Amino acid sequence: MSETTEQNRTQTPDGGAEPMQTRRTTRRVGDPASRGRTTIADGVVEKIAGMATRDVVGVHAMGSGVSRTFGAVRDRVPGGGKSVTRGVKAEVGEVQTALDLEIVVDYGVSISDVARDVRENVVAAVERMTGLEVVEVNIAVSDVKLPEEEDEEPEPRIQ
Repeated sequence: MSETTEQNRTQTPDGGAEPMQTRRTTRRVGDPASRGRTTIADGVVEKIAGMATRDVVGVHAMGSGVSRTFGAVRDRVPGGGKSVTRGVKAEVGEVQTALDLEIVVDYGVSISDVARDVRENVVAAVERMTGLEVVEVNIAVSDVKLPEEEDEEPEPRIQ
């Protein structure tokens, strides 16, 4: 921060000078937004990407069959809650991020169209919310949900 001091001498109507007035002006260097550092955890970007992926029509679920099965068990445990980061892995740097997504698509949809829509939605959401540049979104389609298949949820132990 830098400071400057200005001194002004004013004239009276009879030509005399009034006492010296001192005024301090404080100027801050730089934009307030540039003061300090913001770090964004991998988990924050993973949650944003997970929510953005699930919003795309044609995405049935996220994660591999094993992770979905364990997730279904965890969802039934009180306090376990749903994991929006299932099937999402993010690497976050200072100004860029890269994402790996594992999805299950609904039968009958165009996988290439769903993948394109997922990329567009994820890039837009992550860049808008974090200010990070998304350098890549890799998508692995691990399964196709057939209409007659039941969701992979284990039978409840108690009724």
